[in-house]
Amino acid sequence: MDLGLDVRRPEVPRQAAEVILLDTNALIWIDAGHARSRNLLRSRDRLYVSPASVLELQLLHESGRLRLRHETVRWVVDDDRWLVDEPPAGSWFLRAAEVGWTRDPFDRLLVAHAQVRRWRLATADARLLERLGPTASVEL
Repeated sequence: MDLGLDVRRPEVPRQAAEVILLDTNALIWIDAGHARSRNLLRSRDRLYVSPASVLELQLLHESGRLRLRHETVRWVVDDDRWLVDEPPAGSWFLRAAEVGWTRDPFDRLLVAHAQVRRWRLATADARLLERLGPTASVEL
């Protein structure tokens, strides 16, 4: 006897994974196991790193403002938790030149990178969060 009961549960559409570009501070916090980075790592979002962050880490290390747990910044490229993305330099640098609200060259490059790719930027920087808004950023 068929009672017309379907024991299968209706399919709930899965939310598509986002693509997130990590700010340099996000990289540092993830590497250090900081609590504010845990939700980002638990998500199914695809994480990417900008070459600008690789250079910024190196400069912070050379200036003594950051002590790396690794011998070189090569760990950023080799880490399997993310991929390093290389956007087309022409459009990336032209967009960075248009980001006139900050004088920090690395903030300009990271914001432009995220905008060129149409990705959200994961950061704890209050100024970046305010300027980008919640649709273009992920707060750590």
